[in-house]
Amino acid sequence: MSEKCGDFLKGLLIGGVAGAILGILYAPKSGKETREELGRKAEDLLTKAREDYEKALVRSKKTYDSALERLRDLETAAKQKVENLEEGVEELTERGKEALQEGKSRFKKALDAGVEAFKEEKKS
Repeated sequence: MSEKCGDFLKGLLIGGVAGAILGILYAPKSGKETREELGRKAEDLLTKAREDYEKALVRSKKTYDSALERLRDLETAAKQKVENLEEGVEELTERGKEALQEGKSRFKKALDAGVEAFKEEKKS
């Protein structure tokens, strides 16, 4: 954006100077009057260029601040989502551990029952 602003200001300054020079050269005035008018026009153009530059700086600062605030908001939202995901993963991990323990317990009971049944069968 600053490159476009710089190009615009260059174009404005060059176009203004060229227009002023052409206008003054074709005007029927004395050399002293022409030089004074050239000086006034140059000062006017320089003042206008400074004002436009200052306005562009203010707009750029506002845009920068707005973008920075948006990035901060996005960062906060992303952190919150990561925290939520971490909580979900922890919960799923805990559930998985519990299910595994329960499965192991059932398997051990079934195995013990099978061994007991085998022993009972062997006795009879």
